[in-house]
Amino acid sequence: MKIAIVTDAWRPQTNGVVKTLSTTADGLRALGHVVHIIEPNQFRTFPCPTYPEIRLAWLPYGRLSGLLEEFGPDAIHIATEGTLGAAARKWCLRQRLPFTTSYHTQFPEYLRARAPIPLALSYAHLRRFHSAAARTMVATPTMQRLLESRGFRNIVRWTRGVDVSLFKPRDKSFLDFPRPIAMYVGRVAVEKNIEAFLRLDLPGTKVIVGDGPARSDLQARYPTAKFVGYKYGEQLAAHVAAADVFVFPSRTDTFGLVLLEAMACGVPVAAYPVTGPIDVVNQGVTGVLDEDLRTATLAALTLDPTQCRAHALANTWETATRQFLSHLAPRAAAATAAESALDSA
Repeated sequence: MKIAIVTDAWRPQTNGVVKTLSTTADGLRALGHVVHIIEPNQFRTFPCPTYPEIRLAWLPYGRLSGLLEEFGPDAIHIATEGTLGAAARKWCLRQRLPFTTSYHTQFPEYLRARAPIPLALSYAHLRRFHSAAARTMVATPTMQRLLESRGFRNIVRWTRGVDVSLFKPRDKSFLDFPRPIAMYVGRVAVEKNIEAFLRLDLPGTKVIVGDGPARSDLQARYPTAKFVGYKYGEQLAAHVAAADVFVFPSRTDTFGLVLLEAMACGVPVAAYPVTGPIDVVNQGVTGVLDEDLRTATLAALTLDPTQCRAHALANTWETATRQFLSHLAPRAAAATAAESALDSA
């Protein structure tokens, strides 16, 4: 099957959305499918307001139409709600072709963290965007319930995986900082609530792996924390495995791939009991969820690393990829359904 995936989030961005889509595309190809990623680097772009590191496609409809028509996809998945996602949605509706979408990011909460935009207004926009899709894929049961409570329909589950051959227990002496080492990995931005972690009175060392618009300010105000920037591949896995506890202060993530990566390294998680962690963390076994993040962090330090690893081993990318594939809405299937409906009329 020829599958087109349209996304506003792509390399050089480093985040869970890009990781999920790139790994899924590789998995689909391994299963014999032809995958075409349509992403911002193929277009003229402009900086995303309030987040200039992210580039959005400028007036992409014409070029996107040509790319889709040339590829001739059997199924189309719109991964994000940005300018490319909107253009792909418009094209599918004009062509009367079915498509699926996914909900990766709690944009209403992200926007409210940056500007006084009412949640109801943002959710109304997103509900309209996804309402035309045959199915909208979400990562967790909690996210499904949240969106359904907001009036979203046709929600299905698309879980996530972890590369357990890369993320695995390693020598903790890789990081020569006073212990215990409490680590955060991800974008350094206001919506990630990193300051809640940096404010904690904890023994040992706080390590921030990642970068973003809030880094310079936070690094200046918390000089004892170690900001090491983005890490990739083996370097990233070595950093994560060297931690004693993985602290995830975000209240707005829909999943948090880094949680599974930490567990695969035998590192327990400390987080708030919110969407994402509440579905990924096995409370008291692979991590501790508590509204008091310091309490969660200190308690997580006492957990058994082997239990964390065992939990991660049950979450494979192959399973997640097959789940994604099963939710697609191929145009041939839609045509068959339409013919059946006419025959029975």
